[in-house]
Parts: sequence; C-alpha cells; structure tokens
Amino acid sequence: MNIYDDLKWRGLINQVSDEDKVREYLATPGASMYCGFDPTAESLHVGNLVPLLCLVRMKKAGHNPLYLMGGATGRIGDPSGKDKERELSDDDKLEERLELIKRQVRRFVERNTGERPDIVNNYDWTKDMTCIELLRDVGKHFTVNWMLQKESVKGRIGREESGISYTEFSYMILQSYDFFHLYKNYNCKLQIGGGDQWGNITAGCEFIRRRYAHDEEQAEAFALTFPLITTASGKKFGKSEGNAVYLNAELTSAYAFYQFFINTDDADVIKFLKLFTFLEQDEILDLEKQLEEAPHLRAAQKRLAEEITTMIHGKHELERVLAATDALFGKGDLKTIDTATLRSALESAPNFRYAPGDVPDLPQMLMDLGLVKSKGQARKDIKGGGVYINGDRVEDGHEITDSDFMAGELLVIRKGKKNYGLISKI
Repeated sequence: MNIYDDLKWRGLINQVSDEDKVREYLATPGASMYCGFDPTAESLHVGNLVPLLCLVRMKKAGHNPLYLMGGATGRIGDPSGKDKERELSDDDKLEERLELIKRQVRRFVERNTGERPDIVNNYDWTKDMTCIELLRDVGKHFTVNWMLQKESVKGRIGREESGISYTEFSYMILQSYDFFHLYKNYNCKLQIGGGDQWGNITAGCEFIRRRYAHDEEQAEAFALTFPLITTASGKKFGKSEGNAVYLNAELTSAYAFYQFFINTDDADVIKFLKLFTFLEQDEILDLEKQLEEAPHLRAAQKRLAEEITTMIHGKHELERVLAATDALFGKGDLKTIDTATLRSALESAPNFRYAPGDVPDLPQMLMDLGLVKSKGQARKDIKGGGVYINGDRVEDGHEITDSDFMAGELLVIRKGKKNYGLISKI
C-alpha cells in the first residue's frame, strides 16, 4: 500500500496541496520529507506524536524523513495558533532545550526503526545570513498583502491589545526559507505538520516555485497537514487535568503516561489506535470487534497503552508499569516495585511525610492520611483485617518499624480494596 493511502485510512490527512502528485511522490521509495520542531519546552509532548510517528512511518515505507530542529525559528516564535506573542528565550536556555529534544527524537527513532535519524538544524543555514540577504533574496518573493491573508497572521491583526510584531510576522519567511534550503540541498519536496501550519507550509511551496520560476519541472513542492486531534467530547487531545502529557519520563512518568492512554474512552480508542500505533489494519479491526463484543475487558485500551508506552519508554519501562499496576490491584508484590514508579502510581492518593524520628503508630497514620475519621475507627478496621501495609494484611497491634519502609523511605497503606495512602520519610 502507498504510505499516503495508509495515512488516509488512519485519518491523518487534513489538507494536501495536490493529492495525486503527493501520492505519486510517495509511490517510489527514497522520497524526502520533513517536519519542524521548535524548542519551546524541555520536552516534546503527546501532541507532537502525530508528526513524529508520521516521519517514522515514512522511514518504514522506505523514504528519507528529515527531523528539523528549530534552532533559528525557535528564536523568533511561531504565531500560528497563538493569541499573543511568545516570550523569547535566551540563547543558552534555547540551546539546552534543543539538545534535550534532539536526544529525545534520536531515541524515539532508533527505538522504532533501528536506525539513526537525519536531524538538521535551521540555525546552521540562517546564522550567517545578513539582513540584506534575507530581505533581498527571500523577502522580495513575499507580498505583504498575501501574507496578511494567512490564518496565522490574520487571527492576530485584529487584536488591539497584542497584534503581531514584525518578528513573528517574519516567521513565515524563515520557515519558507527552510523548505527552500531542504529542497535545494536534500531534494526534499514535501513538508508535513499540524493543520495550523498550513499557511506557513504553503508559503514555502510558493517561495520554492518563485525561486525556480524559470524551470517549471524543478518547482514542485508539496504540503500535507494533519487534523487537530480531539476526543469524542471535543476536548483537545494531550491534556491531563490541564497539564501537558510529556514524552520525558522526568516530566510525565512512564506510569502516568500509560495511565493516560489506558483511560481512553471507548469512543476514542479505535481512532487513537490508528493515529498513535504501527498496528496494521487487520489488527485494529480485530480490536474494534473485541471492543464491540466485550467492552468491559478494555482490550483495545490495554493494547493502545502498551504499544505507545513501549514506543516512547521502551519494553523494560512497560514491564515495570505493568508490575506496579498488578501490585496495586492485589495481583503482585508491591515490594518488588521501584520507589519512583510507586510514587508516580500513587501521586493522586493521599500522602503524608514524617521526619525519621517522628513516625507515629498505624492508627495515627490512617488518621493523617484521611482514610479514617478516628483512631477508634482505625483500630476497628485493623482488627477486622481491612488494613494492609505494602500489600500485606496487618494484625491487630502491629507496630511500625523501619523494616516496614520500602527502600527505607516509602510505606504503602491500603484500607479495604481501593483506598490507598502513601507514607514517606523526609
């Protein structure tokens, strides 16, 4: 199957400059395409997965994807989809973010293709360009009237309180020059990106056409964008209680990452399997059938969470996450779970910290965690066999000792089947 048709089946085609020509371009292995990633944060997030996965899909189809790091454009700020101007980062901070994202992209591509990615940085070909060269060789091919019609600009012009600076207004020109540079030096004729990038990408196509106006055969460049990913309820994908879900485990733990996808609604899970996994059509159709016949088993959600956690964090991390999940639901040994995963797994549970010399008795712990309303109720629950420490039922009169703290720092208390609390030493 032509990779274009696979993308279309997966619901990944939003806009395309010329469907027949793009399909033809992708029909023969060896085509080049690129997507840009500006270092606006220390990590990419799940919203970046669509373009990342698409580039890897292109690699698996035999093509030559380019991963463009925005060392230059990141210093300017893209107005697309923004209602006010970005705060510019200092150079050291930007370079630090850039290196983190490069490593993240490299690990992702190597894990999912077995090969090193072709990473390029637009700062390399813009840092020595003079103001005169930018205005004369690039700017002269853009009319202000034409630029004002682009959504990324038009949406900001009418805002009296913010408007748009000349800096951000020029972002389109820099991105177009990137496309021209990659077209000229890498024979790259296709740029991909989110739907909000349509104006910037098509501007690059037009710039290439104008630069090669004397040679029509050499002037073909194409644009392809992905749709904005939303849930069935209309919520923008990638937010968890108002916070972005990052690909960096230090910002979003592997456990929290897994839980984000395992909690996918039935109405969204098949769509997400198409968008965020490499599973083939027959596998996804089989999971869709299982969802219809036995939705309570959540086979589709489990497969989605396992596939994407392995893709981002690796098989070893997935195994740790699954072990923690099993242990918390009484099917495994909590004491075998590393403390970092446990902290993440119980992040939303009540927690309390004590100084090493001030650890109280178990009834007081239950009170401090809010799992009981009185010490009398705590003693009653313990005597009735309804209290567990680190997965083991405690007997009446149990005294808390240092040996109860896993790795010398954590103690997990469960009351009943589902009420957890986390005790730690400061």
